[in-house]
Amino acid sequence: MNAIITVVGTDQVGIIAKVSAFLSERSINIEDISQTVLSGNFVMMMMVDLSQGSKPLEVIKEELSVLGKSMEVSISVMHERVFSAMHRI
Repeated sequence: MNAIITVVGTDQVGIIAKVSAFLSERSINIEDISQTVLSGNFVMMMMVDLSQGSKPLEVIKEELSVLGKSMEVSISVMHERVFSAMHRI
């Protein structure tokens, strides 16, 4: 099962490292990643594979939300099928 993780906030050192470490600790593989910084604003999207993950999607969502608050960024998680359906033309 794949999911899309988005991270948005003011750019700061360590955002990618902290999110990647969080995923690694839970056996979640990053399949694809894109990030940019626009006028000091950090934006990242990741496609991750949850199939080997150690926790259910709802728990991951909540834990990533808490991590985001601690870093003062917004982190959201969406099942890949929901994301694809929302972005269909």
